Amino acid sequence: MKVINNIREIRLKRGITQVQMAQDLQITRQTINAIEKNKYNPSLELALKLIKYFDLPTEDLFYLDETREE
Repeated sequence: MKVINNIREIRLKRGITQVQMAQDLQITRQTINAIEKNKYNPSLELALKLIKYFDLPTEDLFYLDETREE
């Protein structure tokens, strides 16, 4: 199973740039880009910061892709 996120969609809906979000969370824009492209799963600490940043429940930001790969 793979962790998928809705961060890009939520960020764009709120009019937040990757640069602004990176500054607010004190991480690099490249980290945000990798998370949004599902190339990198954030640490638990960063995941919790993202949840707090967007003030949304965990399941609105992250979910498990339960499709089976054969």
